[in-house]
Amino acid sequence: MRSNRAKARAVSMAATLPMLAGALALGIPAAHAADHPLRDPLAGTRPAWATATADKGATSDGARVSARVYLAGKDAAGLAAYAKAVSDPDSASYGRYLTAKQAQARFGATKAQVAAVKSWLTAAGLKVTGVTRHYVSVSGDVAAAEKAFGTRLHNFAKGSKTYRAPASAASVPQGLAAAVLTVTGLDNAPHMATHDDRLPPPDTVFRNAGPFSSYYGSNTASTLPDAYGTKIPYAVKGYTGRQLRAAYGAGTRTGKGVRVAITDAYASPTIAYDAGTYAKRHGDAAWKTGQLHQALPKKYTNTKDCSASGWYGEETLDVEAVHAVAPAADVTYVGAASCGDGDLLDALGKVVDDHLADIVSNSWGEVEAAQTPDLAAAYDQVFQLGAVEGIGFYFSSGDDGDEVASSGTKQVDSPADSAWVTAVGGTSLAVGKNDSYLWETGWGTDKANLSADGKSWTDFPGAFTSGAGGGTSRTVAEPDYQRGVVPDALTKANSAGGNRVVPDIAAIADPNTGFLVGQTQSSPDGKKQAYGEYRIGGTSLAAPVVAAVQALAQEASGKAIGFANPAIYAKYGSKVYHDVTDDPTGKGLAVARVDFVNGYDATGGLATSARSLGKDSSLSAVRGYDDVTGVGTPASGYVESYRRR
Repeated sequence: MRSNRAKARAVSMAATLPMLAGALALGIPAAHAADHPLRDPLAGTRPAWATATADKGATSDGARVSARVYLAGKDAAGLAAYAKAVSDPDSASYGRYLTAKQAQARFGATKAQVAAVKSWLTAAGLKVTGVTRHYVSVSGDVAAAEKAFGTRLHNFAKGSKTYRAPASAASVPQGLAAAVLTVTGLDNAPHMATHDDRLPPPDTVFRNAGPFSSYYGSNTASTLPDAYGTKIPYAVKGYTGRQLRAAYGAGTRTGKGVRVAITDAYASPTIAYDAGTYAKRHGDAAWKTGQLHQALPKKYTNTKDCSASGWYGEETLDVEAVHAVAPAADVTYVGAASCGDGDLLDALGKVVDDHLADIVSNSWGEVEAAQTPDLAAAYDQVFQLGAVEGIGFYFSSGDDGDEVASSGTKQVDSPADSAWVTAVGGTSLAVGKNDSYLWETGWGTDKANLSADGKSWTDFPGAFTSGAGGGTSRTVAEPDYQRGVVPDALTKANSAGGNRVVPDIAAIADPNTGFLVGQTQSSPDGKKQAYGEYRIGGTSLAAPVVAAVQALAQEASGKAIGFANPAIYAKYGSKVYHDVTDDPTGKGLAVARVDFVNGYDATGGLATSARSLGKDSSLSAVRGYDDVTGVGTPASGYVESYRRR
């Protein structure tokens, strides 16, 4: 049981004494460090939900705490400045990337900084459980954590549950302020990412019911009611690599010589078989020996809370989509030990520390309100280190539009909101006969079921089901590359000073015009496993598709593109983008979809619906930049626009 404490305890000055050797190594006068226990607060370490009205009293002294103290390195400001310079096409430093070893030597924490941080933490009674290039992890009781971080830990109501959090911002001894970036783990509210997709439960087989279109409009639902004054086509069975390569101007590029990484949680045990089978069935180039790699943790955690098996399909989608669009690219899957932020940060850090790839696809995230500033700082540091090495990160923007329907608050997703990543929005894509590009809309779906008598669509166009994430951040300032492109109405939606707007670019995401994926799944009774295929969508599809297109562009460039946003925005308004709007035909758009009620066969009956396209919550795809599709989608000429002349 947790109990309240009657009185506050002062932070013991003795906690600073054993770290003097480290302080001296950093050039801090011993007398100052010992005699003046001044502290610097770590902004953002008290979560917004830890309010006075939600305070339920002090956490028990003996309760256990596991935390990470992220290291700022020896030149945090210089890291951000260099990351910006090497990513800006107008900078003299553009493309002058560092190796991972050079980046660590120039910007990483010194041995003296690490020693000083460890001394401070152990002096407070915490046990150091690990040291990486990025952080020092510790564990101990609440009393020791309070002593180390100069704050009291209380229990706070958050929704219907109660969690521990600092009652005031955590702080560090002033002499260590330059060495410590932030601390995470003092609050124990869940920080778990979700994979943004419309995946079925992979532990049970999932199939799409027909009829289908083989390309957009190839099979008209002539026996079903009209929608928008006309007969509508059946949803496509699922586009394949050939159709996506044609839609996004791949030309003859294959991604040869380019390395792409994919991060998700956990790892599919059948990925090699599934990816190989899928490529063979759909005319993609066969995987070469050593072309697909996996970098996996020694053990996995939180498999129940994270629904671990649900991530198998995510990995499968990402790997197959990248290979379908960039069939010669080298692909490395980096699995996180869980869906927690700490483990996902470890996966991203591994890509950077070992420079496993130049392009990183990430199909996961959580709403911005669930992201705390301490974690945002840790993510941004990894992204900046990646940028100075020539590594670009691509994140799906989310699948719930403005998030009002799911969270009750209009907001964007994180880490897609970071100013140091490329946020990928979503579209509905129409590829016609002979792989011709017809049009795209902003992805947003309204669903109306077929009436009982089969003569109309009930309450047409129906209710919102899903759509591309986007909007204006409340926490991230407007980055330079968005100025002059993003309309003020979006940039200044939350503050007069301007904020980051999501997304940056977009690609196919609508499950109703989605991608065909192949995966080994279990029979309904769980006794057998077999390979099967189904149509899938979500910005979980858009992110790997854009990452693959960037691999083609990097092949054309002949060198790493790195953090691509400045280059992406520099091309704004040119013919290298499809300028996507919600209703490109001016007539209203919908497809007919027939689903198995039980998800796998007709024994449970069929459900028929009309799915309207271009209906994304309160977000709209309009001419020019918008918060559904960003600057647009890659068109013919985009890939070659990166070719050095």
